[in-house]
Order: sequence, then C-alpha cells, then structure tokens
Amino acid sequence: MASTLFDLTGKVALVTGSTKGIGRAIATAYAEHGARVVVSSRKADACEAVAADINARVHGGPGRAIALPANIGRKEELEALVAATRSQLGPIDVLVCNAAVNPFYGSMSELPDEAFDKILGVNIKANHWLIQMALSDMKAKRDGSIIVVSSIGGLRGSTTLGAYCISKAADLQLVRNLALEHGPDNVRVNAISPGLVRTDFARALWENPDNLARRVANDPLRRIGEPEEIAGIAVYLGSRAGSFTTGQNFVIDGGSMAIGQ
Repeated sequence: MASTLFDLTGKVALVTGSTKGIGRAIATAYAEHGARVVVSSRKADACEAVAADINARVHGGPGRAIALPANIGRKEELEALVAATRSQLGPIDVLVCNAAVNPFYGSMSELPDEAFDKILGVNIKANHWLIQMALSDMKAKRDGSIIVVSSIGGLRGSTTLGAYCISKAADLQLVRNLALEHGPDNVRVNAISPGLVRTDFARALWENPDNLARRVANDPLRRIGEPEEIAGIAVYLGSRAGSFTTGQNFVIDGGSMAIGQ
C-alpha cells in the first residue's frame, strides 16, 4: 500500500510566481501529488501555458491546474485572485508566496528610493496582504499551510543585493510572527530559503560560466541547484508529512551556508 504521507489529494494550492523557476516546479510537484493548483503570475498567456503543460503531464488532468493571472503588487488583484480561486476550486489549503522582484543590482548607497519601495512593497507587504486574505479559509477548517519562499540572502549580507536581502530577512520574521499568531488555529507557516538555483530570476549570478565556477567552488556539492530540487520541501510542508512543522526556515542551498561564506 502506498504511503499517504506526502499525498495532497483534495487540497487546493495557490502558488504565486509559478510560471517559471521555483514557483513552476512547486506548482507541478503539487499537482503530481494530487493537489488542484492555481498557476499565477502577471502574464495571462504564461499562466495558461504552464497550466496546460501541468494538465497534460499529470495524471488526473485536465483541470488539475488552472490559470489565474495577478500582479501581486496590487492589492485589488490579489483580492480578485483569492476570490477566483475560491469560486473555481474551493477554499485555499496551501498558499505559497513565491513571487518576488529585484529591480536593482548594486550598492545600498546607490539604491534609488523607487526601487527600494518596490522591493519592500512586493516582497514583504504583498505577502502580508495575500496571507491575510487566505487565512480565513484555513482557520475555518482548522488546517492549512502557508509557505514563503525567502532566500539565503536573508541570512547574510550582500554588497550588491542589499535591498533584496533586507526584504528576504523581513519575510523570515513575517513567518515567525504568523506561526505564533495562527498556530492555535492549526495553521502552519514556514519559509524556504534557496541558495543559488538555475532560474531566470537569478540568471545574473550563474549565466557566466567563470562566475558560476567561482561561486560554487567551495560549496559542498560544488554545483548550482535546479528548481525541482526546491519543490520537495514545499511538498513536505504542504502535506501531512509537515503537520508538526511551523515557524521554521528551511535552507536548501547545496551546503553553501555550512561554510559561512
């Protein structure tokens, strides 16, 4: 008899930023484990394409994934996203706040106010908004899982990604606060902090082979991560396997933090 420890059958999962990279890998893995998944990002055509791909490859499709575009920086679009999820699939069981922005690469002394405001607004405030909107479903059921995709950048300093790292550190505190507030309602809140992963978002850090070789030279696994290697911890946190886990940050980085660099 197959184990049901990681089974997500009957669960409704909303994953932001899920047309590329880590978000897409998580949405696909959720569908593969039985969940009905909302694929969401800013562009409707990208959402439709990814939802169609998931439905074509996953047993139980079509209908395993649906496309609901939204700009997470706009509160009214998040409200519409949550309302559409409920009307088309039902109450939200698992929320993954994966979407993020980083419009500036450089020192803090050169950081424009506009870029700083956008990073903090999208990477922190929008997560807060969306979580508050989804909480009522989970509290009504006395069951739910909220996952915020942070970064190892939130755990150490940076000379070029300072504002982004500030936002990711704040996300970790958001997770701890919400875990304490909503644990009595059996709602679990956790973070995932990936290291360097081969995504379009992180392309500037890995596209140059020489830069990449230097970046991973001392890491225990000596290589970059792949989006699918982050999806497993998201399945754990969304399923019965993670039912006693809350307020935690899971670092998935090929061991780079172990050497303290």
